[in-house]
Amino acid sequence: MTEHTGSEREVRRGLAGVVADVTAISKVDPETNSLLYRGYPVQDLAATQPFEAVAWLLWHGELPTSDELAGLRATEREHRPLADDVRAAIDLLPVTAHPMDELRTAVSVIGAREAAGLTALEAAADPEVNLARSVRLFAALPAVVAYGQRRRRGLEPVAPRDDLDYAANFLWTTFEAEADPVVADAFSRSMTLYAEHSFNASTFTARVITSTLSDLHSAVVGAVAALKGPLHGGANEAVMETLAEIGSADRAAAWLDDALAEKRKIMGFGHRVYKHGDSRVPTMKAALDTLVEHYDRADLGALYDALESEFVARKGIYPNLDYPSGPAYHLMGFDTATFTPLFVAARVTGWTAHVMEQQAANALIRPLSAYVGPERREVPPATS
Repeated sequence: MTEHTGSEREVRRGLAGVVADVTAISKVDPETNSLLYRGYPVQDLAATQPFEAVAWLLWHGELPTSDELAGLRATEREHRPLADDVRAAIDLLPVTAHPMDELRTAVSVIGAREAAGLTALEAAADPEVNLARSVRLFAALPAVVAYGQRRRRGLEPVAPRDDLDYAANFLWTTFEAEADPVVADAFSRSMTLYAEHSFNASTFTARVITSTLSDLHSAVVGAVAALKGPLHGGANEAVMETLAEIGSADRAAAWLDDALAEKRKIMGFGHRVYKHGDSRVPTMKAALDTLVEHYDRADLGALYDALESEFVARKGIYPNLDYPSGPAYHLMGFDTATFTPLFVAARVTGWTAHVMEQQAANALIRPLSAYVGPERREVPPATS
């Protein structure tokens, strides 16, 4: 929305259409409607690359060699275990707290430990320090997410396994069972699709915090807080809640009629960046289809298709990534409240890449505002 005030200052609500800075990390290619990571179409990365290689790409700008990938995997495995201080901090929170609150707290604890002996200014000036912090945080978050779900179920944490890759180990520490390759592959693809998306709300939050020369973990804490909202990362939770409310495919049309009449916000559809549908959806929908077949849940697949068909027919608005990822995570066994923390575990790679990019050519992000309050006036005498 563009507005004009009496001062004739143009206001773009939500910074819509505003180009705030440059980035070499990702873009949406308008000609192909495709999301590119460092120039590579994300659907091709999801189909061919392990998630660890995608993380390396976001941080370094190129895909890793076999030796570089092996080195990253060795470091990631070293820092997988749930640290005692992080578990203690999570255990201080009520089990009724949202998992994103657990995650935000965990990142703060990890950051406080990492900050020992090094000021934020010193860390901001050392790219190697922040790259190492990014890798360790990437490695630590799956244990945090897994423990959050397990403690809400009254279960103890599960030790990671060095013989499993990132995706398979994530599922192991959550469910204490080896995932079928079909499930592990679908999960890995979802991580790649969620890893990065230019100057979205949480990424921009991280860059704003970084621009003050604050530290990497503070920037990630702010990004976690931004992602928690249902207009951003929390949308995948809302999708599953919607599907659960509808119940079955034959109820989709009537439910949608009522929802639209009540002017309810239907999460999982539409995207500010994509004009012809979210380019990530076909890849995630294909992964969902494999899970529907694997778990013999044709009923959920039919419900998904029915709501999409009805919504597109009425509104001409297509699904975004949150629409297929919600039911996919549900079929894998994740609690609905865990969906957004899964988003964090993926997006931390993109966030930290942006933090380091911001630090490399920093300018304090401090936009102006158009004042619409009262003009100057005199303060009345104090009342007795």
